Amino acid sequence: MTDEQLTPGRTTPAGGDLQLPRPPGVIRRTMAAHPVAVDAVVAGIYLVPTLLAGVVGMVVEPSWQLGVRVGLAAIAGAALFLRRHNPVAVFAVGAAVMAISVFLGHDVDVVPALFALYALAVYRSARAAWIAFGVLSAVAIATLSLSVVIDHAALFSPLETAVVPSAFTVISFALFFVLIGNNIGNRRRYLVALIDRAQQLARERDQQAVIAATAERNRIAREMHDIVSHSLTVMITLADGSAGLAAISPERSAEAMRMVAETGRGALGDMRRLLGVLRATDGDGDERAPQPGVSELSELVERFRAAGLPVRVTVDGVPPTDTGQQLTIFRVVQEALTNALRYAALATVVEVRIRFGTDTIEITVDDDAAVHGATGQGSGRGLLGLSERVALYGGRLEAGPKQGGGWRLLAVFDAIPPAARMSPTTPTAPATPATPTTPTTPTAPTEENTP
Repeated sequence: MTDEQLTPGRTTPAGGDLQLPRPPGVIRRTMAAHPVAVDAVVAGIYLVPTLLAGVVGMVVEPSWQLGVRVGLAAIAGAALFLRRHNPVAVFAVGAAVMAISVFLGHDVDVVPALFALYALAVYRSARAAWIAFGVLSAVAIATLSLSVVIDHAALFSPLETAVVPSAFTVISFALFFVLIGNNIGNRRRYLVALIDRAQQLARERDQQAVIAATAERNRIAREMHDIVSHSLTVMITLADGSAGLAAISPERSAEAMRMVAETGRGALGDMRRLLGVLRATDGDGDERAPQPGVSELSELVERFRAAGLPVRVTVDGVPPTDTGQQLTIFRVVQEALTNALRYAALATVVEVRIRFGTDTIEITVDDDAAVHGATGQGSGRGLLGLSERVALYGGRLEAGPKQGGGWRLLAVFDAIPPAARMSPTTPTAPATPATPTTPTTPTAPTEENTP
């Protein structure tokens, strides 16, 4: 616990600026803002009257007992400057001054011990204050009892005041200061706990914001990769084929270039929708098409067939109506076919099998290319992004070479039950299984990247 934590009106940074309210009361705010001055006033309240009375007494009727009392008062007054930082030591000095003052005549000097009790309750703990109260009461009773024994022995009369009222006064005032100190100290500790909790919540809020921003950046990176990688792969393959056909078959070359333009326009539209979501504001009236799903798989497959990839599709079961799962299915097939177009130039068939089960969805993409191209074409983020997509639904993604040649990509994840689906009233029609066609031999790539 520090004074800075409890200073009213202070702005405390906690994972972001945490504006603390200013408590009412000019005096309270002034005292909290000037702790050294407050300690000086407290020490002065005790020290100045005591020293003045001692000096006057030494002038009127000097004695060694009065001189010792003045010296003890000076020590106790100096110790009160440390009550905020070391209240235990101040209490020890105050208790010693009280015990010695019993045998120096006049009255019991308990004021430093009372200030120390208050400081213990406020700046340490209630437990420390009650322990000190017990110690001070025992010391007071013991010393006052000893003074009675000395008085009855007729050695000397150490105390001018009555013993029982003095003991009652010391214990009563000590109890009062402990109760007041505990009340104020508990309030301070409660405020510190509230401030610490608020700082923790502010830090957690900022951490959650950072995590959310990172997750959103990863999501955007996945979407950008899926859009750009797929579209550019198809466009490059079509452009290469068009260049090879320009001299011998201008009609087929022109058709290939038209498909390049169509693919580019589709990719540009997808990019605009993605970027439009990032800068969307209230009142933005632009209509944005939904994310692709199972119904767009037929169009996707046709684009790859036009690029020369021999694709065969088999669909079993009813697709889910959840838009997130439909997007995941589309992206898995899109990434698998894009990798096949890049690296499986010698494949005679690329088979896509999609099974929509009651509990699970399974997607398998196989090619039979005995040799895949050289590494270096891909960014390496495609399969990583697919793994993250599939993991969102408690699934797994496997990709690697098959026994006997070729490559397999397998994605299995949980199907959302119909009762929990987001759009149960607008189901999407499943992709129609396509009849295998005789493919056009694609242009062989020159590099390979293991998908």
